[in-house]
Amino acid sequence: MKPSLAKGTRDFTSLEVSRRKYIINILQKNFELFGFQPLETPSFENLSTLTGKYGEEGDRLIFKILNSSINEAKDEKKTQMMNDFQKALDKPFSSENITDKALRYDLTVPFARFVAMNHGKLTFPYKRYQIQPVWRADRPQKGRFREFYQCDADVVGSESLWQEVELVQLYLKSFAELKVSVTIHINNRKILSGLAEYAGITDKLIDFTVALDKLDKIGKDGVVKELLERNISQESIDKLDFLFTQSNDALENLLQLKEKFAGNEIGLKGVEELEFVITQSLNVGVDIQNLVFDITLARGLDYYTGAIFEVKADEAQMGSIGGGGRYDNLTEVFGVKNVPGIGISFGLDRIYLVMEELNLFPEDATSNVEYLFANFGGEETIEALKLIIQLRQKGISAELYPESAKINKQFTYAEKKGIKNLVFLGEEEIKNGNVTFKNLKAGEQKTVSLEEFLG
Repeated sequence: MKPSLAKGTRDFTSLEVSRRKYIINILQKNFELFGFQPLETPSFENLSTLTGKYGEEGDRLIFKILNSSINEAKDEKKTQMMNDFQKALDKPFSSENITDKALRYDLTVPFARFVAMNHGKLTFPYKRYQIQPVWRADRPQKGRFREFYQCDADVVGSESLWQEVELVQLYLKSFAELKVSVTIHINNRKILSGLAEYAGITDKLIDFTVALDKLDKIGKDGVVKELLERNISQESIDKLDFLFTQSNDALENLLQLKEKFAGNEIGLKGVEELEFVITQSLNVGVDIQNLVFDITLARGLDYYTGAIFEVKADEAQMGSIGGGGRYDNLTEVFGVKNVPGIGISFGLDRIYLVMEELNLFPEDATSNVEYLFANFGGEETIEALKLIIQLRQKGISAELYPESAKINKQFTYAEKKGIKNLVFLGEEEIKNGNVTFKNLKAGEQKTVSLEEFLG
């Protein structure tokens, strides 16, 4: 059978792994600079932990795990269970006889589950970062995979809007170090609730936000069509038409909202929170060009309750490369109340594609071996290995060509592997206490003393 990859998954070459580590190292460094601590959770959770947290469309994308008991069932019962399983795949909640576990869809819900289980042991506000893979039964396309990494930073146990301001700083500092020019789009779910109240569709809030969140993909006409299909009246849609003609001035748009939200308590609260985050971000030095109030930004996750973020690369067509928001009620579904939270995520795979497209990876982002020692056989091999050990003790990468082969073959190996220097430690060099090496990129060869080489 010809080997193949499962759809939406990838192998990573040494070059790709090194570049991904380059991104992760910058993110991890900044997470820790901002006071976040590392956490890891299992790759799969109880299905009940995940379902009902991501909205109607998100629940459909959860990878469910077939119970092992199905394989142990007898033929007739096994057939029935398999048929039930096929039906269960399309349902947000499935029979526990068929599947009661699923691969994690994101890192936020497992984090909320962790907080609920350990809230008596944690010091609040609790700040954690998490860098792990997640899985979604999505349609694979450019920048969208079924298995991918998320890099999250969350704070729980604080209602302070300064957390939002800090997370804006974390985004901008990290992307500046990656040399990716970005714009942070920001909105507030309370504003979306206010809009639903203003249009008389409070009972259709989820339908409204799910459709609105697709604006950048299907355009105004597509959103209007979907709203009608979700039984939202034309009259209500007409009242919301101003959403599609916003100016570039965030404060002007907020002022317009204040007028429309007269007497609308939740909408006005959202405007007030958003004004604070934008104003204070500007006060601490954020460039107004980097932060945009996007009234149509919805992010289709039911658990957001306040600020919502989406980060887009300025110089590449890639959709969002980061996003997040406030989720003050998330731990309540696990029986723990009054644990407000906010978090953001960096899309590692999309960031990689943007950096690759824009040629932003530095040369030293690749982990190449510094020295390859030519293998001459006999005593020379022993002396080469002794010198390699000394280099490794100094933190310098080095390896010995495994066989005493023709020198051209060893040259070819070094060049194909991207090794920087080929070292010749032959009988003459050993006798004189010297080392000869050739820089393969520059084509320069020189002989130096052993002491100078180890320098």
